[in-house]
Amino acid sequence: MEPVRVALLGCGVVGSEVARNLTTHGAELAQRVGAPLELAGIAVRRLGRARELDLDPALFTTDAAGLVKDADVVVEVIGGIEPARSLLLEAMAAGAGVVTANKALLAEDGPTLYEAATRHGVDLYYEASVAGAIPLLRPLRESLAGDRVTRVLGIVNGTTNYILDKMHTAGMGFAEALEQAQALGYAEADPTADVEGFDAAAKAAILASLAFHTRVSAADVHREGITTVTAADVASAREMHAVVKLLAICERGSDADSGESVSVRVHPAMIPDTHPLAGVGDAYNAVFVQAEAAGELMFYGRGAGGQPTASAVLGDLVSVARNRVGGGRGPGESAYADLPVRPIGDVPTRYHISLDVEDRPGVLAQVALVFAEQGVSIETVRQQVHPREGGGDRAALVIVTHRAPDAALSATVDALAGLDTVASVDSVMRVEGED
Repeated sequence: MEPVRVALLGCGVVGSEVARNLTTHGAELAQRVGAPLELAGIAVRRLGRARELDLDPALFTTDAAGLVKDADVVVEVIGGIEPARSLLLEAMAAGAGVVTANKALLAEDGPTLYEAATRHGVDLYYEASVAGAIPLLRPLRESLAGDRVTRVLGIVNGTTNYILDKMHTAGMGFAEALEQAQALGYAEADPTADVEGFDAAAKAAILASLAFHTRVSAADVHREGITTVTAADVASAREMHAVVKLLAICERGSDADSGESVSVRVHPAMIPDTHPLAGVGDAYNAVFVQAEAAGELMFYGRGAGGQPTASAVLGDLVSVARNRVGGGRGPGESAYADLPVRPIGDVPTRYHISLDVEDRPGVLAQVALVFAEQGVSIETVRQQVHPREGGGDRAALVIVTHRAPDAALSATVDALAGLDTVASVDSVMRVEGED
């Protein structure tokens, strides 16, 4: 058989592992594909950079555009929007199948890539873009194609999970836990994409698109990060027998007025410590998928790192190369449902609200009236009195609501902040994992 020529774009942590495994296990991969996999070249920005790879230096090139035009399969692990998008479009126009780990590009402009793949009759695979080595996207795209997925809920960012786990188990503050994550290589020097929720939002958009057969972009995802989560929030969750996690939540629902729609959001939330996600520690990922026939499925494992991500990339590479050898194609985009994305204000959820109030008669009634005026039902109230400097007492009120539209809950918080008897709204966090 003629070899399948593979062009690799990028030779960082993931790219190096892909190249190493491709050469080390080449004979075994060839058996799985049905033809040899030949590394045609590796596109890099700097040729002279030292790399711990036992490869022919002639394989490295700065001419990425030329490389993709002479390949059967192009593997992209450089990240970002450009030049990745242009290079992948050029590769598909030249007849090459594509494997990418680029979640940002897929979340921003996935339809363009899908349309190009369809137009040129080539494959587009991207298992490594969400949850590293965990086989998650292929089950959504293929295994559950005959089922109706109603909900996807999970931890899809290892950096933030590590930080929140250390805040919960070791009593660290956010800054200390972030510093430790950076020291261990779990967090970048600039951790903004992780701690502000951008990384998780891109992944949520990809998951929702596949699960609900609807085009969802990162701009459609309501996003909140973990930078405002405090040690007091974590302690309050512990008192409720709960933990704080950054969750990606994708749901399909309907109502009598607007019909079917989807909601996609990323934010920190308290979940009961009996929930399976509560026990997901360190930098691990875990995702629940709920479908009408299959019920609830859980996917768990390492969601990041060079080796886990390279494993997913190589799995896709074998599939694309096998399709090329056999003359077939993998599944394309499925966006037939074209459901509207529901704004966060219409999404039902529950709130945990911590208030610092005057400790005197009538305050709780005043607070309860605000909830009633917004149509929000209170589930539980806890009160703790503490002395105030200069005399008198203050009270900490911790209120957990029943489910209500997010807009009504947000309006309730704003109204509470305006009460004379409320010194401050110390914490607001959503509660998930139970009704």
